Amino acid sequence: MAPDTRYPHPGPLPEGEGVCTAWARAELDSLVSRGLKRVLEPLDSPQGPLVRVGGETFVNFASNDYLGLAASPSVRAAAAAALETQGLGSGASRLVVGDTSVHQRLETRLASFERSEAALLFNSGYAANVGTLQALVGPEDAVFSDSLNHASLIDGCRLSRARVVVYPHADVEALERALAATPARRRLVVTDTVFSMDGDHAPLREIVRVCRAHGAALLVDEAHATGVLGARGAGLCEELGLCDAVDVRMGTLSKSLGGLGAYICASRPVVELVLNRARPLVYSTALPAALCAAAEAAVDIVEHDDALRARLWRNIRRFSAGLRSLGFVAEPRSAIFPVIVGEPERAVAASRALRARGLLVKAIRPPTVPVGTSRLRFCLSAAHTEGQVDLALEGLRSLNL
Repeated sequence: MAPDTRYPHPGPLPEGEGVCTAWARAELDSLVSRGLKRVLEPLDSPQGPLVRVGGETFVNFASNDYLGLAASPSVRAAAAAALETQGLGSGASRLVVGDTSVHQRLETRLASFERSEAALLFNSGYAANVGTLQALVGPEDAVFSDSLNHASLIDGCRLSRARVVVYPHADVEALERALAATPARRRLVVTDTVFSMDGDHAPLREIVRVCRAHGAALLVDEAHATGVLGARGAGLCEELGLCDAVDVRMGTLSKSLGGLGAYICASRPVVELVLNRARPLVYSTALPAALCAAAEAAVDIVEHDDALRARLWRNIRRFSAGLRSLGFVAEPRSAIFPVIVGEPERAVAASRALRARGLLVKAIRPPTVPVGTSRLRFCLSAAHTEGQVDLALEGLRSLNL
């Protein structure tokens, strides 16, 4: 057999360097050459409209803390009180000894908030999507995924071992054709409701109609809609009156609710099945009870404090109008506004220029977004003042994009 010349022996390694380190150096060099290397930037302050990074203070337009609850005194007080009574760590998976009355109370509260029969907690939105998809579908099944879905949905589809059919973004006709052409034991459609990098909405009414017509179940990710949309902040499903029409809804505790973790809402049989099969839940230590108590306090605020959501939407409308006056395409659909600049280097340069003006706006690059669509991603918060919103617009005007 002739030797495979595609992968020649790498030759001797630099003295003292391991094989894996050599792999890492090569990959990092590639990321640097394409303008895609990322670095950590620790904050020296709590989350909020103003943050300190590297000794400097910036107006923060990079956070998903849409209602400003990450530093809320009442949310922090609820966490502190639970910390005193429950301690810090949970000690084990909820199915072992990690469950508490605080976890159970939060799930009951979330189910009520979402107008759902039952709810189930996860340690993150990523864990919730991956675990729920693995629990619901398998090799004999098919899952239909929007092309711009969040990475957690994409990975959940892959790890489920079901056949994965990716349909063009928000293209309901393409989805219907795919459903008609794909036989399977079970068929599940998965989509974000608010897409995290563009801020647009899924055509949810039409997707529900197609799912019903073809006997498919529907799972939606409300991570960036919870707290922002709906009369009580329960998301796009609530806003459109579709809570009962969607089989599984995922929401996070880490964005508008200001904490950490996630949950699904569904019928009790679905929740019990996921509890028994979702590997990220079964094999992970449970969320600390203090975080659950904080989330319960945050849900109360979201549901009952309409002024917070009204303030957020004033900022959204102000920023959207300002973007249009600068010549950008912008609609007040969510708290997320992309300003697409094209190549990674241009996005990084624009982010640096804004930072020089006291604005923290992150450059988003592939693989998070498609090649050629690197961007600045602005996130609005109820905690921003009108002056801070206007400062962001002035910063963009100075870039001459």
